[in-house]
Amino acid sequence: MRTANGSRPTRPFVTLVAAATAAGLLLTACGDDGSTDNEKITLSEMDYYNAEPTRSALPKLLNRCGKQAGVVIERQIVPDLRTRLLQLANSRELPDLILVDNPDLQQLAATGALVDLDARGVKTDGLYPNIVESGKYRGKLYGVAPGVNQLALYYNKSMLKKAGVTPPSTWDELRITAKRLTQGNKVHGIGFAAPATEEGSFQFESFFFSAGASLENLDSPQGVSALSFVKDLVSDGSAPKDVLSWDQTEVGEQFTNGSLAMMVNGPWELPQLQKAGMKDFGVVPMPAPASGTSSGALGGEVWAAGGSGDRADKAAEVIKCLVSKDNSLAWAKLTNYVPSDPKVATALGASVPAMKTFVQTIGSAKSRTAELGPEYPKYSQALWTAVQTALSGSKSPSAALAEAQRQATE
Repeated sequence: MRTANGSRPTRPFVTLVAAATAAGLLLTACGDDGSTDNEKITLSEMDYYNAEPTRSALPKLLNRCGKQAGVVIERQIVPDLRTRLLQLANSRELPDLILVDNPDLQQLAATGALVDLDARGVKTDGLYPNIVESGKYRGKLYGVAPGVNQLALYYNKSMLKKAGVTPPSTWDELRITAKRLTQGNKVHGIGFAAPATEEGSFQFESFFFSAGASLENLDSPQGVSALSFVKDLVSDGSAPKDVLSWDQTEVGEQFTNGSLAMMVNGPWELPQLQKAGMKDFGVVPMPAPASGTSSGALGGEVWAAGGSGDRADKAAEVIKCLVSKDNSLAWAKLTNYVPSDPKVATALGASVPAMKTFVQTIGSAKSRTAELGPEYPKYSQALWTAVQTALSGSKSPSAALAEAQRQATE
């Protein structure tokens, strides 16, 4: 994700020199255009990027696109961005530019406070259809993502070779492989994040969607099958009970120190593996049922705009620049996201081999709000609660999801 209001993008799986180069490209493109700030409109901007290198790189990109549009952009970092934006939307005081987690866009758009970007000339031709869909509300375009992410299965090559197994592609293979890789409490075959937050829903949705389940019907047979499968991994010891409290960063740490042979995680973990000196790993698509197709939730943020009149026009100009091919590629290399343009994404996958799996599978990722729109947060909370309830053993997967469906539809 890094997903869900928890998107904490980090440096890409390239050398630190390459990361610095990408940041440098943003910086060197920000030369003086000869005009003074007093002659320009000042646009406000909000995001939640408070970690390096994105904390420093984003202002450089904003400066570059602001100069191109003839505006000055004042940036503000807001950790609990969703809550703050909803407060501002209700009073029609949204900032001119917003970088918001994609599942939060629908709620903002439903307030009527966002700008219709299509009407302001922002085009999405050639982008992945699922990514374009994640930025729409009732058929209108309110957000555009420069890059996105989803989950995949990481595996320790040495551990799998020693156990005489290959990377799994089906649930049956995953179950068997995870069990064979488990060595008591010393090494668990697989790990994932299942906390009582959006990260818990985001991670589980890779199993949920691959089973063919729909968020509109949390307790469908397909949904129950997915939760039963994940519960069995914990019950037989293949996955530790700690998954109930781990976030995605902690899962990555456990994989890096050798406590996990496989993990479910996103591309943002690649620089952490590099930093730890870990090279003996591979990445494959998330396993699916024999009759299913590997899928998952679409993670990442979208650029949106508030305001009206000339300010909205200028904000749209800035967004066009932010999601352009050159800028989306530079941004993807800094965040380890997949560019929203397939051609740019393919180029990234070719230049950064560890990103290849993520590039190949991003087209099958599902928008978390495509079915539910602004109702998604309510269903998501019910879903992560069901996962917690089932994995802790408090209720069966069937009973936990039946309760989740009741909660979501009350």
